[in-house]
Amino acid sequence: MAASSMKPLAGGLALAFLGVLAGGSLLSLAIESFRGSTEGFATFDSYIWRIARFTILQALLSMVFSVGFAIPLARALHAQQSFPGRAMLLRLFALPLALPALVAVLGVTSIYGRNGLLAAIFGWLGLDLVPDIYGLTGILLAHVFFNLPLATRLILTGLDSIPEDYWKLSSQLGMSNWTQFKLIEWPVILRSISGVAGLIFMLCITSFTVVLTLGGGPRATTLEVAIYQSLHFDFDIARAVSLTLLQLCLTIVVLGLLSLAGRPTEEGFSLRTTTRRFDMPSLPQRLWNITLIISGFLFVALPMAGTVVSGLSADITRLLSETTVWRAIVTSLVLGAIAAALSLIISLSLVIAREFLATRRRYARAGVFERSLDLGASLIMVVPPIIIGAGWFILSRHFVDPFSLAPFMVICVNAAMAIPFAFRILRPSWDTAASRHNRLCEQLGIAGWNRLRIIDWPILKHPLGIAFAFALALSLGDLGTIALFGNDTVLTLPYLLLQRMGSYRTADAAGLALILAALCLILMIIADRGAIRLAKRDSSANG
Repeated sequence: MAASSMKPLAGGLALAFLGVLAGGSLLSLAIESFRGSTEGFATFDSYIWRIARFTILQALLSMVFSVGFAIPLARALHAQQSFPGRAMLLRLFALPLALPALVAVLGVTSIYGRNGLLAAIFGWLGLDLVPDIYGLTGILLAHVFFNLPLATRLILTGLDSIPEDYWKLSSQLGMSNWTQFKLIEWPVILRSISGVAGLIFMLCITSFTVVLTLGGGPRATTLEVAIYQSLHFDFDIARAVSLTLLQLCLTIVVLGLLSLAGRPTEEGFSLRTTTRRFDMPSLPQRLWNITLIISGFLFVALPMAGTVVSGLSADITRLLSETTVWRAIVTSLVLGAIAAALSLIISLSLVIAREFLATRRRYARAGVFERSLDLGASLIMVVPPIIIGAGWFILSRHFVDPFSLAPFMVICVNAAMAIPFAFRILRPSWDTAASRHNRLCEQLGIAGWNRLRIIDWPILKHPLGIAFAFALALSLGDLGTIALFGNDTVLTLPYLLLQRMGSYRTADAAGLALILAALCLILMIIADRGAIRLAKRDSSANG
């Protein structure tokens, strides 16, 4: 078989894997619904609709608070371009994206929990106030901790794109701060705010770990957590089917609205300003900006510091001497590495097949198969991991013990989770390399293994390494799939951490959280540095 015909075949097999993974889950739900339709649809009671309302409410409030606080913070960072440590602060704002949700939850509780820093300050001041972090309050705090830095960086990227001439003219005209915001900054923010808000709403509506650990009972439960509870504790299949179908419909509606709203104007993140401000803020404005920046820094930095302090106060030596802990670490690394490798194989197959078809059709419209390759990379956004896990859990119980499928499901779902990111990392490098070398390789007869070894590997090894590190970090911190299928036989580090939290062994949980955070942060630092080197290499090549 010719090498050229292998490229669409590889893309088709990758697409088939994703189709079976998501389609099998949806088929299982459909079969269960029609098999016992009366029982299944009767479970859409007031309890389920109350959970659905809370799911939307907590996502909406998280979005409002995150974006609402991010706008003035981004304006302050843009106005104070010479603020000491500004670049480091922006790098700090990237860290919550690398932290596993379970680790961040422990960090938030170390500051705002009953025994946290805030409670200690209240006691020192003689105030009889005991913070209650469980319920809606804790969920909002954790979600804003994750999403405020993201929204701030995205909005700041838009502000950094404002031409310098605008600021020069505003300075010459003596515009007030309010006039600058209304005429210069707000139009730029408005172009991207719908995409930023939609992205955060989508992240919060599919949040699982935060709600599972901070929900605090039936009154603060989302659809994804209710699905987990129905399968793992109650084994109520009919209710799980109803909840999963409702979550799927809600996800599709949100994604549809998100596609209409657009996305942020820039895909990158600002680490330094690209424009120069010519205006001079007044003293009250500078004080206000500095207050905002310091408040944003403390809000993000304190939970991270709390995680480190709590983890170091635990008996790390004893934890690392436990066989169970090492088994969880090794299991997490092995399953994560296999999932990361699988995600790279699938993503690269999709990228290669898409580029091959796009080159062959030249200027004609893209066919159905080519468009499917692009959509397949984002399939996990349409069918979230908890729905895939729930569908296969329900389907597999007719044939085997669902818990025996834990390693297989963790690998497959975690690989699918990483594909949208790996696809975006690999596609630019492959498309650029293909446009430069395809014709020359055809003329010289270089194909197959020789082309991969001589031509493609030197170009792809850096983006492949970045994508692998990123995918491995995502897999290490995932709790959703292992929470459904996990057991004492297949024990990952997040699952062991959840067990220690559930048995009120908070010191052990803090130590495990520090170990997990260190592993994920090391991988994300490797990926970040690799991305910087890759960007420098591309810029020098283009220059």
